[in-house]
Amino acid sequence: MQYDFVAIGDITTDAFIKLKDAEEMMNHNTRELCVRFADKVPYEEVIEVRAVGNAANAAVSAKRIGLTSALIARVGDDENGRNCRATLKENGVADEYVETQAGLPTNYHYVLWFGAERTILVKQTKFTYSMPRFESPPKYIYLTSLGESAKDFHHEIAAYVHEHSETKLAFQPGTFQIKLGAEELKDVYAVTEIFFCNKEEAQKILGSAEGNVKNLMEGLRELGPKIVVVTDGPNGSNILDGSGAWHVPMYPDPAPPVSRTGAGDATASSTVSYIMKGLAPKDALLRGMINAASVVQGVGAQTGLLTDKEIEAWDAKRPADFVATEL
Repeated sequence: MQYDFVAIGDITTDAFIKLKDAEEMMNHNTRELCVRFADKVPYEEVIEVRAVGNAANAAVSAKRIGLTSALIARVGDDENGRNCRATLKENGVADEYVETQAGLPTNYHYVLWFGAERTILVKQTKFTYSMPRFESPPKYIYLTSLGESAKDFHHEIAAYVHEHSETKLAFQPGTFQIKLGAEELKDVYAVTEIFFCNKEEAQKILGSAEGNVKNLMEGLRELGPKIVVVTDGPNGSNILDGSGAWHVPMYPDPAPPVSRTGAGDATASSTVSYIMKGLAPKDALLRGMINAASVVQGVGAQTGLLTDKEIEAWDAKRPADFVATEL
């Protein structure tokens, strides 16, 4: 079988811990959550969300939009890993490339949840990765967050895409991949079709204090990607391709956000999916922003992911100013 969309990245279970009286713990000026040492900190509830992570979120998003979708990931031989596999299947994502590695624990993260924001406590298991033998090369590989143990695997992915021109690469780097730097991953950037990051990440990648988002996108494009998307929080998102540079505003929230977890994944994966479906990149990004607006209405990164039909329904009732404007 040839898959439309194969995501690569770590998979985890997120335990959302809703803090009680969180406002008293927050310093808004420094964006810090302050907890006094040795205190007992009250919380309201814990909600476990299985089979998440940037790659799993993207794979589920693509599937709901109507693409055939699979995930390359690693789990341990434990109940958490088996639950993650079951959840993927329930969401229609193929798990044939999810490998179980005995003796290692499946990733489990703690999300300190306060208002619509969150701080995540992470510990990444040191799994080993290698490219699977595809029956047919996928149309798109979507590469995102991987841990330090997968450093060399990035070059294997780049080599595969270089050797298989029928497969395009979308790259949404995670913390470790940004830390590695553009020079270490120059072969990955060189074969990237579509690249995603936020404004602060773009500055880190380029080693620049440049504030102009168009200049940042042009700098990223010089590294190799044909299409570059740079998100900018409440200021919306921006895209650069062969037709020029465009700004897309946020889609208005239908209600106050519940949790912003997964909004970036929804934007990026939906944009890739709609480009695959034939839309111009700027129009695909508009759909991505719609899916992100839905995701922040629920707990976890996948609850609010929309189907293709639902996204088009949201688009049909969009405000008049929800359009791409040239930069």
